[in-house]
Amino acid sequence: MLHLTIEGREVEARGGCSILQAYVQAGETLVEGVGCMGQGVCGSCRVMVRLSGEKEVRTALACETLVQEGMQVAFLDYFTEATRHTYDLEDIGDSWQVLRTITDVFPEAPHCRHCSGCDRACPKDLEVQRGVNLAVEGKLAEASHVFDECVMCNLCTLACPESIRPNHLGLFVRRIVASQALRPANLMLRLRQVENGEMTIDFDAPGARPPA
Repeated sequence: MLHLTIEGREVEARGGCSILQAYVQAGETLVEGVGCMGQGVCGSCRVMVRLSGEKEVRTALACETLVQEGMQVAFLDYFTEATRHTYDLEDIGDSWQVLRTITDVFPEAPHCRHCSGCDRACPKDLEVQRGVNLAVEGKLAEASHVFDECVMCNLCTLACPESIRPNHLGLFVRRIVASQALRPANLMLRLRQVENGEMTIDFDAPGARPPA
């Protein structure tokens, strides 16, 4: 058994389990924001972690980070920016307008300081800064690949001194690339199966209707 501290509470956990599993097994109740438990969205289990004997505090996802002896963990609450980036893909039209839209909707993006704070904050080890720079340069396909595994945890936004909100820029790029290109074959096939009744959707399955 390993001993660690989660939210100021001493917890015992078996080696090989995640922080999230250890927290639940300790008798704590998850009440909001954890997507893989049927609530919230993926990326909501963001935590700050300090390992035993280290001074550095790092960010991570509680669902995929294994417990270690002496680890200290604190969950990070979700935060909302004062202003939001709004856009409608249908208003963009063709791809000639995309760069102008990026400038209009994400005016902070060209002001990246290249501090790599977003890279260090990303729990998925994505090259966030590179993705932002590629989007600003108009290399949208390359930028979208950088953000393919983004779980929208918002930690890069929290780390950015220019308030760029890199994950939201990445989401925009992925959306615009998909809207301007042929949809993935497996997605088209699945939607066709749903429409034809070949595949049914159980809306009463656990987690199918998460609380609003």
